[in-house]
Amino acid sequence: MMTGYTGYYILIGAISLVSWLVSSQLKRKFKKYSQVHLRNGMSGAEIAEKMLADHGITDVEVISTAGQLTDHYNPKNKTVNLSEVVYNQRNAAAAAVSAHEVGHAVQHATAYSYLTMRSKLVPVVQITSSMSQWVVFGGIALMASNAMGAMGQWVAIAGLVMMSFATLFSVITLPVEYDASNRALAWLKNKNIVTPDEYKGSEDALKWAARTYLVAAIGAIASLLYWALQVFGGRD
Repeated sequence: MMTGYTGYYILIGAISLVSWLVSSQLKRKFKKYSQVHLRNGMSGAEIAEKMLADHGITDVEVISTAGQLTDHYNPKNKTVNLSEVVYNQRNAAAAAVSAHEVGHAVQHATAYSYLTMRSKLVPVVQITSSMSQWVVFGGIALMASNAMGAMGQWVAIAGLVMMSFATLFSVITLPVEYDASNRALAWLKNKNIVTPDEYKGSEDALKWAARTYLVAAIGAIASLLYWALQVFGGRD
């Protein structure tokens, strides 16, 4: 049992390290492209509002929110929430982020299937994600008992099912995020919102942002597979 937990901590440590490296690189990229000022002089908020208008979306509001890299689209109240820096500044990084978040609004308006699936998973994940590991741990502990071994495996399997919802959520998030970036970059380019050099900065910034979701998905899959092996292959 101790070996299993030790292996899990090593796995989580490795994933956390990769996540930190990608996140650090993302911050460096955004700092770099924040120095690439847009020739058209548009702020992130103005870019977001124009992209919404160009897509015929009139019921979504662009608002400013506190923090750094806190930008998101809220489908419940139909708001594009831009961090203060992105909302006010006029650079390639702000253009990339604001257009990306509007990309989610466009997905919502067009009923993009993966966004719909992810939205339906949100309440399930909110309930199961915090307790799934504890259920798996408890099941494995019961499996070590001769009297409760069979029941323990069923408990652990229940925990794996709960964990699988969070894993599925992370996997579905990938096409949602990549598609939003593709929509953003296509619009920025086709509408000549940015120059070729500014476009390269926006593209690179979004590429690194997407990698944070890729690492999260890989981590979720690796964790699920690891505990599945412990449950189904750990009984001696």
